[in-house]
Amino acid sequence: MTTPPPSPVTLSDRLRALFAGVTTRAGSAVYRMGIHPDWITVFGLIVVAIGAVCIGTGQFFIAAILMLISLPLDALDGAVARAMGRTDRRGAVLDSTLDRYADSFIFCGFAYYFASVNQLDNLLVSLAAMTGTFVVSYTRARAGEADLSVKIGVFSRLERIVVLLIILFFPFVPILGVPLMVIGLWVLAIGTNFTGLQRLWYVYKHLDR
Repeated sequence: MTTPPPSPVTLSDRLRALFAGVTTRAGSAVYRMGIHPDWITVFGLIVVAIGAVCIGTGQFFIAAILMLISLPLDALDGAVARAMGRTDRRGAVLDSTLDRYADSFIFCGFAYYFASVNQLDNLLVSLAAMTGTFVVSYTRARAGEADLSVKIGVFSRLERIVVLLIILFFPFVPILGVPLMVIGLWVLAIGTNFTGLQRLWYVYKHLDR
């Protein structure tokens, strides 16, 4: 069986390494406070859900602030789990599953907003971005079940979050007469589906070979 080449170091990996000392100290401090990492994971989802409601009602700046608040929570739960010496895999499954809920909440928020302003074409773009986001995560998860690490592609989770924050902070800034929010969703729709296909092709080439 041919050994697949190592997966590239992603932007998420680099940032995780850069801030490893900070997250480790924060995780230890939170653990000493008696806070369980799963509570942080669930609270992070609640914050994103509230942000998604704000997206659906057109309160984009508030949604952007809530998304920013959710980012450190996404890293903190793992740091707390390491501080407590957690060895079971329940936390990882919970975190991954709730991340998918968070993704769906965000794009459903966009879809609801566009439906409310009768922009059905942009609603479809939102759903296409959600589909691509799920495919990116799903291919990695299925490959991981077979001990194949798949991180390739230009639109992993961190890149998606960056685009989302930009379009939430500056939704109606026109670029060639098109609102930045619409352009960003097109970027996400194309980028995530392209990345999902990249990962699928990678798995197809290297799995069981």
